[in-house]
Amino acid sequence: MKEKDNRQDIAYGIEKFNTNDLTVLRNELLRSGVDSFQAAEIVANFLTGRGYGCSTHEARNAASKIEVCGSRAEHIQAALELAARVM
Repeated sequence: MKEKDNRQDIAYGIEKFNTNDLTVLRNELLRSGVDSFQAAEIVANFLTGRGYGCSTHEARNAASKIEVCGSRAEHIQAALELAARVM
Protein backbone atom coordinates (compact mmCIF):
# COMPACT_ATOMS: atom_id res chain seq x y z
CA MET A 1 0.00 0.00 0.00
CA LYS A 2 1.10 3.51 -0.66
CA GLU A 3 1.96 5.78 2.25
CA LYS A 4 -0.62 8.26 0.96
CA ASP A 5 -3.42 5.67 1.37
CA ASN A 6 -2.53 5.04 5.02
CA ARG A 7 -2.17 8.60 6.28
CA GLN A 8 -4.47 10.12 8.87
CA ASP A 9 -6.53 13.24 8.32
CA ILE A 10 -5.31 15.68 10.96
CA ALA A 11 -8.53 17.71 11.19
CA TYR A 12 -10.86 14.79 11.87
CA GLY A 13 -8.65 11.85 12.83
CA ILE A 14 -10.36 9.81 10.09
CA GLU A 15 -8.24 7.62 7.86
CA LYS A 16 -8.11 8.15 4.13
CA PHE A 17 -10.04 5.14 2.89
CA ASN A 18 -8.84 3.04 -0.01
CA THR A 19 -10.27 4.23 -3.33
CA ASN A 20 -11.46 0.70 -4.14
CA ASP A 21 -13.39 0.52 -0.84
CA LEU A 22 -15.01 3.87 -1.58
CA THR A 23 -16.00 2.69 -5.06
CA VAL A 24 -17.58 -0.47 -3.64
CA LEU A 25 -19.49 1.64 -1.10
CA ARG A 26 -20.71 4.01 -3.82
CA ASN A 27 -21.84 1.15 -6.05
CA GLU A 28 -23.71 -0.47 -3.21
CA LEU A 29 -25.50 2.81 -2.42
CA LEU A 30 -26.41 3.45 -6.05
CA ARG A 31 -27.88 0.05 -6.82
CA SER A 32 -31.63 0.07 -7.39
CA GLY A 33 -34.06 -0.56 -4.58
CA VAL A 34 -32.03 0.97 -1.74
CA ASP A 35 -34.01 3.54 0.24
CA SER A 36 -32.55 6.19 2.55
CA PHE A 37 -32.75 3.98 5.64
CA GLN A 38 -31.00 1.09 3.90
CA ALA A 39 -28.40 3.50 2.52
CA ALA A 40 -27.77 4.80 6.05
CA GLU A 41 -27.31 1.24 7.27
CA ILE A 42 -24.77 0.57 4.50
CA VAL A 43 -22.77 3.70 5.43
CA ALA A 44 -22.96 2.90 9.15
CA ASN A 45 -21.80 -0.67 8.51
CA PHE A 46 -18.92 0.60 6.36
CA LEU A 47 -17.75 2.91 9.14
CA THR A 48 -18.33 0.59 12.11
CA GLY A 49 -16.55 -2.19 10.25
CA ARG A 50 -13.50 0.07 10.25
CA GLY A 51 -13.74 1.03 13.92
CA TYR A 52 -15.71 4.29 13.73
CA GLY A 53 -18.99 5.26 15.32
CA CYS A 54 -21.81 6.83 13.36
CA SER A 55 -25.33 7.95 14.23
CA THR A 56 -28.26 7.03 11.99
CA HIS A 57 -28.84 10.71 11.17
CA GLU A 58 -25.18 11.25 10.20
CA ALA A 59 -25.19 8.06 8.13
CA ARG A 60 -28.31 9.20 6.21
CA ASN A 61 -26.73 12.59 5.54
CA ALA A 62 -23.53 10.94 4.30
CA ALA A 63 -25.43 8.50 2.08
CA SER A 64 -27.43 11.30 0.48
CA LYS A 65 -24.27 13.36 -0.11
CA ILE A 66 -22.55 10.40 -1.72
CA GLU A 67 -25.52 9.77 -4.00
CA VAL A 68 -25.94 13.45 -4.93
CA CYS A 69 -22.29 14.44 -5.30
CA GLY A 70 -21.50 11.58 -7.61
CA SER A 71 -18.74 9.08 -7.78
CA ARG A 72 -15.55 10.98 -7.03
CA ALA A 73 -13.58 9.39 -4.20
CA GLU A 74 -12.88 12.83 -2.70
CA HIS A 75 -16.61 13.51 -2.26
CA ILE A 76 -17.22 10.12 -0.68
CA GLN A 77 -14.25 10.59 1.67
CA ALA A 78 -15.51 14.06 2.69
CA ALA A 79 -19.01 12.73 3.42
CA LEU A 80 -17.58 9.91 5.53
CA GLU A 81 -15.35 12.32 7.45
CA LEU A 82 -18.42 14.29 8.48
CA ALA A 83 -20.28 11.17 9.61
CA ALA A 84 -17.54 9.13 11.28
CA ARG A 85 -16.79 9.45 14.98
CA VAL A 86 -13.54 8.13 16.37
CA MET A 87 -14.25 5.60 19.08
